[in-house]
Amino acid sequence: MSSSPCSLAIDELSESCRAATTTALYLPSDCGPIEVRVPLLDRTIQLRHTDVVKILPVDSPVSGVLAGQDGPTRRAIVRLLLESGSITAVDIGRRLDLSAAGVRRHLDALVEGGDAEANPAAAWQHAGRGRPAKRYRLTGAGRAKLEHTYDDLASAAMRQLREIGGEEAVRTFARRRIDTILAGVAPAESDDHGAIEAAAEDVADALTQAGYATTTTRVGGPIQGIQICQHHCPVSHVAQEFPELCEAEQAAISDVLGTHVQRLSSIVNGDCACTTHVPLNLIPFSHSTPPVRDEQGASR
Repeated sequence: MSSSPCSLAIDELSESCRAATTTALYLPSDCGPIEVRVPLLDRTIQLRHTDVVKILPVDSPVSGVLAGQDGPTRRAIVRLLLESGSITAVDIGRRLDLSAAGVRRHLDALVEGGDAEANPAAAWQHAGRGRPAKRYRLTGAGRAKLEHTYDDLASAAMRQLREIGGEEAVRTFARRRIDTILAGVAPAESDDHGAIEAAAEDVADALTQAGYATTTTRVGGPIQGIQICQHHCPVSHVAQEFPELCEAEQAAISDVLGTHVQRLSSIVNGDCACTTHVPLNLIPFSHSTPPVRDEQGASR
């Protein structure tokens, strides 16, 4: 059976696609006045053109959240949303040296795509007069687009490991994994606050290199300490089924710092970040003996 002019033209179109051309191909006249465009391989702004197929690079960790020509700027904004938990448009503009209008354009696009959400500021977050500014944060859907490419495979492998070696095998794997991440971090030299804080900074750097986007914050109050905040977790979906991963992280951090640490929040539980508190100044409770009173009720 001989090929029709239409099918020959479609074959030619396929060859043109492989050559990554951007020219238009016109079908023979007997096929009708139809113009077929070759899929564009660059990220242009023709998002409303139904004849265009967009092919985004699969190796970009934020390709699901970024769009159009604003990749670097959008990526920086998403990074701030990750690290800050919630932040205002004004704060984003100040930190990235962007106009308020430019920031809101990106935020509106993220919100419209379901990747971010805007919430009213809490009372304690409002400073000055006027209506409190909205605070933006990534949604679960937006966070998921940054990660989890191999979640199903990893979870299946963990299930198989548990079936073959039991719970102890899972715990051993989880601990070896975090030990490998923190292998270059020297333990705190002493129980001095400065030594612990320096080691905590090294832990945060190592976790960031492993994809956790980690920062540290010094906190005061009755119990002074350092909070290690992991704003991103590349294994959070797997950790929902295997909490041993989280438990191993906490134990390893405690061993490196040489002190007790406490997990305050977790991405697995729906929080903005995994926050680990490292106390630096524990104040003991007072166990004073109550005064002895005489029959009239006077203390003596």
